[in-house]
Amino acid sequence: MNIQHIRNATIVIEYAGKRFLIDPMLAEIGAYPPFPNAPRQDQNNPLVNLPTSIDNLIQNIDAVIVTHLHYDHWDDAAKEALPKEIKIFAQNEEDAAEIRKAGFQNVEVLQVDTVFEGIQLIKTKGEHGRGEILKLTGLVCGIVFKHSTEKTLYVAGDTVWYGAVQEVIDTHKPEIIVVNAGDNQFFEGGSLVMGKDDVYEVYKAAPSAKIIAVHMEALNHWALSRKELKNFVSEKGIMSSVLVPDDGESYTF
Repeated sequence: MNIQHIRNATIVIEYAGKRFLIDPMLAEIGAYPPFPNAPRQDQNNPLVNLPTSIDNLIQNIDAVIVTHLHYDHWDDAAKEALPKEIKIFAQNEEDAAEIRKAGFQNVEVLQVDTVFEGIQLIKTKGEHGRGEILKLTGLVCGIVFKHSTEKTLYVAGDTVWYGAVQEVIDTHKPEIIVVNAGDNQFFEGGSLVMGKDDVYEVYKAAPSAKIIAVHMEALNHWALSRKELKNFVSEKGIMSSVLVPDDGESYTF
């Protein structure tokens, strides 16, 4: 498999001969207002540009997976750029209906065990924060990819570390794990996605896995920088296990 980190949560995965685009946020730098009640109110989102052209990015994509509909995972630029007949997987019927409203004709709801072109796509649970903030953030999902010719991949999505993430790791024993680790948060309510301590919990649960930390430094409400995370994993002695890619960087496993 090859995993290319694009920006924020947007990644391209080549897996068992198929190309998946995950959580496409394709807008130009500064296209949207900042998230309110959060740091950097003078900076519009996204904070950085795409590392490649949209045409390059969506070329030869076999399927798109949208873990939830927050605009930093599924935005107007993606709706405009993607061909309306492309295969899209959504987390539930409500999200699928919204994607169909945008003109997409081939939208499927992920199940506990969806199969696409011989590849198992297993929808996993996530919690986009802790406590009261969950009423605002709504439902999200992750995905486990399985195929006889590939290592097992777990894309955790917008979730903090909690019991269901441990359960996915215990059940599926993923060898590659992608975590959204910018520790994004508002002034109140705590972390919305994983911070450095959550990443360490993932490592402890799957010490032999390669962990790729994305969703960093792309939105005004980020709280964990790449530099800080790299320093943290260095102090913990787990630099070989936790990869912190720059935008556009890719890994082959």
